Amino acid sequence: MEARVSDFGMARLISALDTHLSVSTIAGTPGYVPPEYYQSFRCTSRGDVYSFGVILLELLAGKRPTDKEEFGDSNLVGWVKMKVREGKGMEVIDQELLSVTKSTDEAEAEQIKEMVRYLEITLQCVDDFPSKRATMLQVVAMLRELIPANSTGSNSA
Repeated sequence: MEARVSDFGMARLISALDTHLSVSTIAGTPGYVPPEYYQSFRCTSRGDVYSFGVILLELLAGKRPTDKEEFGDSNLVGWVKMKVREGKGMEVIDQELLSVTKSTDEAEAEQIKEMVRYLEITLQCVDDFPSKRATMLQVVAMLRELIPANSTGSNSA
């Protein structure tokens, strides 16, 4: 569980006039690269949102994006989408996350509701179609909505 941040901002790093990379310069880490990149080799801000969504899924599921033992020929994104289609979205959420603060049934229900909302947000980031993906501004706004009102970070001392 060592944090590694890379592949983000690819669209900004490449000139707006030259967003097309040659096949010999494929950039990105398998599992984080959006599906359209393999077809067009174009870096876009929506591709960056996809990569960010994969990171969110890693955190939520507690799984690496390209674990052959876990997913076979698929990957984390494909596995999550399959589970959600089957109505088994709760199986995606790492049980360690849910076992941290189980105090009351009400608190547990609220925690599950919050985790499901995180899952919904991540799915908006990893949509197969770039035009259907949330923008990063939208993602930030959705994540901010999940911050409890009493933990805004302001201290009144």
